[in-house]
Amino acid sequence: MSLRFSGAHIWVRVEGDTAELGLSEYLQDQMGDITSLDLSDLGDVLRVRRRMGHVESDEASSPIEAPVSGEVIEVNGEALENPDLVNSDPYGSGWLLKVRLEDRAELEELIGEEEYAELTLGV
Repeated sequence: MSLRFSGAHIWVRVEGDTAELGLSEYLQDQMGDITSLDLSDLGDVLRVRRRMGHVESDEASSPIEAPVSGEVIEVNGEALENPDLVNSDPYGSGWLLKVRLEDRAELEELIGEEEYAELTLGV
């Protein structure tokens, strides 16, 4: 499955019953250089549209809203130690969390890459 996006600018990449989550390129670009991340812990259960973490940059500070519900099965420790990965590679090594999906129907609430590009880039 290709990337899908929440209204809060969080991307989701699904493989099987696992969803990988991260900040969109648009969001990290708007925030500027990311200086710190605070993320949910391994084993935490995320709820859609509820806080899954916090991101800070030189220019802004913002909660991160979960785009889907599920149990956190992996936290990107490398991104926690080097938050600039979110700026340099938001859709690759800058991912934040992996969760075991609880309700695949929530994916239908997200928008696809083309629609997201139109919303954020005016394409």
